[in-house]
Amino acid sequence: MRRVIAIAIAGYSLAGCSSLSWDAFKATPPTVQVQLESVPQGADARTSLGPGCKTPCSVAVSAPDSGFSVTYTLNKFQPVTVPVQVIYIPGDSSTPASTTVDPNPVVAELQPAGPPPKARRILKPKKPKPSKPSAAAPAASPFPDPAQASVPVTPSR
Repeated sequence: MRRVIAIAIAGYSLAGCSSLSWDAFKATPPTVQVQLESVPQGADARTSLGPGCKTPCSVAVSAPDSGFSVTYTLNKFQPVTVPVQVIYIPGDSSTPASTTVDPNPVVAELQPAGPPPKARRILKPKKPKPSKPSAAAPAASPFPDPAQASVPVTPSR
């Protein structure tokens, strides 16, 4: 009889407690190790879950219910984002449950950024070049052309 009273009192005191939360009984998500690599090495890799590092490296992340992504950045290269899937393998009576990520290692090949656009030069209008006199049309001269000049012939005496 004492047990019944003790259980009833314990149940009553827990039922009246508003700070009791069932979240305390939920399992925490498993932590998985993810290897991050890039070509070229030395890129900044950041997961959508928060942790990041400089490649090649490894980070520990709490595996979410769905997948996540890893974004790689490096100066003079285009950024790359790689999706990562989380795979839960339920356990049975002979094997424990496990969590893996695919792909692992997460590898990104960064492409060089294109050259910056060239600055356009402002072109000044060109001055027209003076035209050269052509051979067909000789320059005008204030003196008569001796080849075309007619010299009066005077009769000899």
